[in-house]
Amino acid sequence: MSLASDEHAVRAAGIDAVAVKPAEGDVEHAFDLPVDSVVFDYEGHEHVPGNDFLTALADEKHVAVTTPVRADGFDPLGDDSAGGALPEGVGRVLVAGNPAYLTEDESNRAIAPRLGAAAETYSDAWVGTEGVERIALATGNPQFELLSRRTERDVRGLRAAGFDGELAVYAPTVLSDDADEILDAVGGYAARRRPVKRALPDDCATDSAATGRARDVLEKATRDYALVGSVTEVRARVDALRDAGVDTIVGYPATGLASFTR
Repeated sequence: MSLASDEHAVRAAGIDAVAVKPAEGDVEHAFDLPVDSVVFDYEGHEHVPGNDFLTALADEKHVAVTTPVRADGFDPLGDDSAGGALPEGVGRVLVAGNPAYLTEDESNRAIAPRLGAAAETYSDAWVGTEGVERIALATGNPQFELLSRRTERDVRGLRAAGFDGELAVYAPTVLSDDADEILDAVGGYAARRRPVKRALPDDCATDSAATGRARDVLEKATRDYALVGSVTEVRARVDALRDAGVDTIVGYPATGLASFTR
């Protein structure tokens, strides 16, 4: 596939929406992204974008904010003050919540009743499936999955079983075929996936400094758990995901938000 001179690489790769980590840089770049949808990851209350910014962005794009249902401020069975204060027109991605951003008390809260209550209130919200796949599916809401080596098989299975709801897949993305750049951007991410962690030698480098068996494992793993490579290579993976039944591809710019606006 050739990239037309007037077509942005992100669009040519088939990316539908971009995930933004507010703690990593200037969220103002979100206005310049060549997609119609933006999802803000949750990295703690202090990094949730302000309502004025969200409202302005929502005037131009579809905007969603990831909300951890166990966290104070987003707990539908407790303090929902932050979630309830999000501007009208801003969607939600309901997740159990990364323990790194939760207190010990929040991490111990039951997930299932909170996801159920939040999904009932926000019936069009995406529900993150990481670690809670059955609970997420039981809500009947659109499913929001992390890309893995099993994604295509799992999605085909869901579709064959009769699930006709929306399926979105989130993937760190590097639009480059430079192996060192890929490993520096997503090697550590891939190394944290359980099957990869088991396959790696102890105490090995997980970035471009990796050598030998570690590098071989990581180079394969980054292609299992992330969208990496040339625009043509990424588009081929995206097309395969769509053929399996995925509706929306959400790319996280692993080399920086500005890399998706150039």
